[in-house]
Amino acid sequence: MRVLLVEDDDGMADALAESLDARGHVVTRAACGADALDRHAGADLLLLDLGLPDTDGLEVLHRIRQVSAVPVVVLTARDDERSVVQGLRLGADDYLTKPVRLAELLARIDAVLRRAREGAGPEVVLVADVEIDLAARRVRAGGAEVTLTTKEFALLAVLAGHRGTAVSRQQLMDEVWGDASLAVSRSLDVHLTQVRAKLDRPGLLTTIRGFGYRLGD
Repeated sequence: MRVLLVEDDDGMADALAESLDARGHVVTRAACGADALDRHAGADLLLLDLGLPDTDGLEVLHRIRQVSAVPVVVLTARDDERSVVQGLRLGADDYLTKPVRLAELLARIDAVLRRAREGAGPEVVLVADVEIDLAARRVRAGGAEVTLTTKEFALLAVLAGHRGTAVSRQQLMDEVWGDASLAVSRSLDVHLTQVRAKLDRPGLLTTIRGFGYRLGD
């Protein structure tokens, strides 16, 4: 599992990373809120401190929840009821206060991931005669295999996860690239044009001018 550890305290971060590494997790460290916002798209779970040097962790959580459902466990020294309630209402999946017992943290992580798996959508999405196998990363159109690049499949997977619903350009760029720069915006258009051409299903992928895209009706 890929864990993004958002923690500005070097000692705390090193201890947590070592413990998680020993249990087979791949840990990436972010020391500030800006790094967390740039890098969360590639993570399976976030461990988020609230006392960050550049941005309050609750604001980071709020901004991530606008574009992603990645599981988030808040790990912080703030133990007042107001912070706990606010964190949970903003979309944290769990909230632990420091100092934390490692066994409890690992158990909470397992519980959060289990709930996320249970609430996940179908692994195979059908849109007209296009079959998108999210687990196997395979796409078929009319029974024929469609070869997509990694980025093309990632974009299609996000759209398939919101089948029939408009998905904003911002959300697509954030989930696939973790970035919303002008260069990425241009790349998004190029990749989606290629997806359209490879699927060869007019009307399947709709552009919503000024907002984003929709897959299916």
